[in-house]
Amino acid sequence: MTTRSRSIAFLIAASLALGACSGASSVPPGGNIELARSTVARVAANPADAVLAGSAINAFGLALYAKLAADTPNTVISPASIALALGMARVGAKGQTGTEMDAVLHSLASDANASWLNALDAALAARSGTFKDANGKDLAVALRIANAPFAQKGMAIEPAYLDALASRWGAGLRLVDYINATEAARKAINGWVSDQTEQRIPQLLDPGVLDDMSRLTLVNAIYLKAAWQDPFEASATANGTFTTAAGKAVTVPLMHATTSLRYAKGPGWQAVEIPYIGGSLAMTVILPDDLTAFEQQFNAATLDAITAALGETQVTLTLPKFSIETKAELSALLEALGMPTAFSGGADFSGITTAEKLVISAVIHQANIDVDEKGTTAAAATAIVLRATGMPAEPVTLSVDHPFLFALRDVPTGTVLFLGRVGDPSITR
Repeated sequence: MTTRSRSIAFLIAASLALGACSGASSVPPGGNIELARSTVARVAANPADAVLAGSAINAFGLALYAKLAADTPNTVISPASIALALGMARVGAKGQTGTEMDAVLHSLASDANASWLNALDAALAARSGTFKDANGKDLAVALRIANAPFAQKGMAIEPAYLDALASRWGAGLRLVDYINATEAARKAINGWVSDQTEQRIPQLLDPGVLDDMSRLTLVNAIYLKAAWQDPFEASATANGTFTTAAGKAVTVPLMHATTSLRYAKGPGWQAVEIPYIGGSLAMTVILPDDLTAFEQQFNAATLDAITAALGETQVTLTLPKFSIETKAELSALLEALGMPTAFSGGADFSGITTAEKLVISAVIHQANIDVDEKGTTAAAATAIVLRATGMPAEPVTLSVDHPFLFALRDVPTGTVLFLGRVGDPSITR
């Protein structure tokens, strides 16, 4: 496998059900980790809501991409993974915290749009399967999207939050012990992500991300493996020249094909859509004449206009094979997009718990993608870490303005080493 750097890719996805069960109960979910979940059923899926969810994810993702990719040669992110993980935090946010998150997420996970993500999940659940190519050969598409909140054992969780996880994500809370077994909790979360991504993301959370004040980690994982509808001939791949954004000529493996594809051309750009087997998933490749100038106006509306313009035509396509990865901490970027309160002392996640005041302490995202003659394999994961923060105490006023005593002590033993009284500090020795 070639070394991963970063490039542009957008995986539009939503959450697979982890299952709803009864009560606010604790049960072992096939392992040693207990699960607390609600009996509330998942909301009904409306196909129109899935489209609205996709639009909101795209608008959020392109705004985030613009900030994340500003100073990097290559970037790959999953807007869906980040939005889904943030959505699990949003349903417990109140007041200004929730208002800001709705603005940044384009109301994706607001109470008014509770059905959106569930509808998108229902639409995407049918994408996996085995499909025959033009020669009758069976080729597979695997799209796995899962969500797993990991909460502190014994933490009092608001019933409405458990209901929201069940109805919108089909998920419950996995119970770990951040306070007494922080490293074990980190390993459990990383192990779950690794399993869900077929080991493509073995360590999402590095040592030190969690501590004994961590209380809830909201995790999303996405795995995609899909064959092209018309694979590139491996024998046609040859080394060729690719000119980087810096103007440097590099030699890379270039794939070649002449086939019927959806293509469009506009002012300063060309685009082509390469379908995966089954026809429900595709990669849209956009080639600007000037990447820097194009990205300055690249947003969800631009992407919509480009995909709407695509039409079937014969295309002779040259495309580099690539294998790239991005890992980033997104807190500062999300604050800059317009949701600073969630990361501050003013955060209000009382919809999750009122036992302790929670604040988002980290947003970790990792994504990678491999593209070759056969198709694409990609994975992404996002973790939203919420930690407890003490309520600020009212300041105490103490004016030492009259005679006082002092005792200089050895604290571990309680031994008083010096003892005295000050009646007039103006008298010096």
